Amino acid sequence: MKRSAPFVVALVLVALVAAACGQQTATAPATPAPAAGAGGEKPTAGGTLTFVVTAEPPSFDAHKETTFALLHPTSPHYSTLYRFDPNDLTKIVPDVAAAMPEISADKLTWTIKLRSDVKFHDGTPMTADDVLATYNKIIFPPAGVASARKGAYAVVDRMEAPAKDSLVFKLKYPSASFQAGLASPWNWIYSAAKLKTDVKWYEKNVLGTGPFTYVNYVKGASWEGKKNPDYFLKGQPYLDGYKALFISDATASVNAIRGKQAQIEFRGFTPQQRDDLSRALPNDLAIQEAPWICVNYIVPNAKKKPFDDERVRRALTLAIDRWTMGAALSKITIIKDVGGLMRPKGPFAMADTDLEKIAGFSKDGKASKDKAKALLAEAGVTNLTFEFLNRSINTPYEPLAVAIIDQWKQAGITATHKVKETSAYLADLRSGNFDVGLDFNCDFLDEPDLQLAKFQSASKGGKGLNYAGYDDPKLDALIDAQSRETDPAKRKALIGAIERYAMDEMAWQTPAPWWFRIIPYNKKVRGWKIGSNHYINQDLVSIWLAK
Repeated sequence: MKRSAPFVVALVLVALVAAACGQQTATAPATPAPAAGAGGEKPTAGGTLTFVVTAEPPSFDAHKETTFALLHPTSPHYSTLYRFDPNDLTKIVPDVAAAMPEISADKLTWTIKLRSDVKFHDGTPMTADDVLATYNKIIFPPAGVASARKGAYAVVDRMEAPAKDSLVFKLKYPSASFQAGLASPWNWIYSAAKLKTDVKWYEKNVLGTGPFTYVNYVKGASWEGKKNPDYFLKGQPYLDGYKALFISDATASVNAIRGKQAQIEFRGFTPQQRDDLSRALPNDLAIQEAPWICVNYIVPNAKKKPFDDERVRRALTLAIDRWTMGAALSKITIIKDVGGLMRPKGPFAMADTDLEKIAGFSKDGKASKDKAKALLAEAGVTNLTFEFLNRSINTPYEPLAVAIIDQWKQAGITATHKVKETSAYLADLRSGNFDVGLDFNCDFLDEPDLQLAKFQSASKGGKGLNYAGYDDPKLDALIDAQSRETDPAKRKALIGAIERYAMDEMAWQTPAPWWFRIIPYNKKVRGWKIGSNHYINQDLVSIWLAK
């Protein structure tokens, strides 16, 4: 049964009180388990992997979408130009590319040779024309076509395919992040012929070159794929097939693992769910955990009054005591560390002492709430009331939203929790049909060009990602400057300036505490390693099942 809002409120409030009093919440220790595939085991072929996905894809087009609900069930059908090595998720290796790029001395020309043995699932050979059409759709989409990552490739001037096995990218300036961009798990290779027939064909259809072919999709129930006999990596995949079960209810998801109807859920469970499974399956469970490049943003709609007033936006962030809230929520959901626009404790993170100077990040929660009340009075909205749009995913959206609403209430701000399923929620964000929304930003790498793409002007680079709706040329210039800076120390200083301007001075969009990933799963699942995100390593090509 799904937990009711009052029950979640009670949990959050109890945790807040415990945190404030310095108390510890007792939990059963998780049973230690070896990492998947440990001990040099040899993969065995066969079997069907069954896993849980807690939401369904809004469409089937990865170039358009931003949710794991598409990647998890559908990535196994597709390939990308480059990918992250499943045995070392910090290393980029070729996928349909035949080798790493050849880069000119001025670092402006990237030449990529392609494999000659890649076929689409309909038997059509993949050529450079397909890769070129794919990247044109992503970087230079035609009118009326949404591309969620257009802004992340602003460095690209043009592209060409001089031969069937060769692709050339011409850059405007040297970029340290471009190689990682070519390994994006969202950049599925599409058929040029299909895109020519209908550029939106992939929103409702599936045709890739990946390790598994499409079998069927039963809305509200499951997605299935089977082994691709013509996959270009010979001997893989190991699995005969896979089945994704769509289970939105948190308790039902845990029960599916406990009852062995499913073997794994790749996004993440809460500490409580981990401990429940550990107690129920002491001899059958493996557990992997890792920090997460994933965060929720509080997004005031800058196109609506009174949220077009920076005083009101600053009041919204000032009213939230992130340190107390993060400590409390870490006991009941997948939220943990406080940070700015870059992952806490990551390579580009702002020091806590600097972060605490930004509105909404002070450790003096009462003083911040007093400032919030003063700003609202100055703006003439002492009784601020609005709807808070949220996604109908229990972990962590529901408890996080309830905690934020409670923080606002303490500052005299009244927010009504408006929850919608993923497709309707995203439609409202994209159309601007909301007052304040709880957005999300999850990336596949600690890379400022990725994390900051959401903050570019809505009508320019941030189109498709910036749901706050603002245009800010000054912020665009700052983001562009850090992207061009190749000196790490200077780049980090520029990122700090962006954080102070975007989160404090303008308060366009502000992060809640960041996520922490916990994956308890059936230990028969081998060949899968947890990463700092739930996007890469989802093609299932390296996974096998122990007998």
